Amino acid sequence: MTSRSSRDAPKNADVSWGAFNPAAYIDHNYRNLHAEDAEILRIVGDHFADHFREHSHGPVSGIDVGAGPNLYPALAMLPWCQKITLLDHSPANVSHLESQLASYDPTWDQFWEALCEHEAYGSLDLDPRERLRRTAVVQQGDLFDLGRHAGRWTMGTMFFVAESMTSRHAEFEAGVERFMSALAPGAPFAAAFMAHSHGYFVGGNSFPACAVGESEVWASLEGFARDFKIVRLSSSAQIREGYSGIILACGWRQ
Repeated sequence: MTSRSSRDAPKNADVSWGAFNPAAYIDHNYRNLHAEDAEILRIVGDHFADHFREHSHGPVSGIDVGAGPNLYPALAMLPWCQKITLLDHSPANVSHLESQLASYDPTWDQFWEALCEHEAYGSLDLDPRERLRRTAVVQQGDLFDLGRHAGRWTMGTMFFVAESMTSRHAEFEAGVERFMSALAPGAPFAAAFMAHSHGYFVGGNSFPACAVGESEVWASLEGFARDFKIVRLSSSAQIREGYSGIILACGWRQ
């Protein structure tokens, strides 16, 4: 029997995603490079660089699912991708991302510089703004519709999405499944989750979250991923209230 609390928990379709304020989100989360994000960039940069050093590959297509206004997952995929799809449901986020493609804001320079501490990024002779302009395409879409694109992308990221779009565990699990199903076999991926989040505010508007820990993240991935690792970030400072830390998963699609 479904409990009353489960029935009443906000689901993704209940949320007014048009009210999401990308400028407020950036100001609070990304105006400065936090220790958590620097740690994520180091781990994800190592994961992707190791993959492409050890595996031959043809044309690479990447996807950042639920990109929001956050560009650093795309920057982490930038050296290897011929095309990167920035997928988001919110019209405000889509408009913001489109405004960034011609020449993204200086805010993101510190994130690229952090990636360039890894030789695989720092040794590249490329202008990341020009490369992103030529590589990235913004697409408005629903994570739950990715089932129509099984195996389409050869690398992917999903940062703070599956647990931050709903209060229902079934939708969290479905979100992870759709992301993983959109990746081709063997595709490297990175996914980040707010641990035990109770919801969050952006620009005065509240948004739901699903409280998950390492065990829930592991269970959501184990049927779709291989050789994956889950890391609870060592950085302990919180940039907002209502969560207990950050969980990062890196691995490969089965």
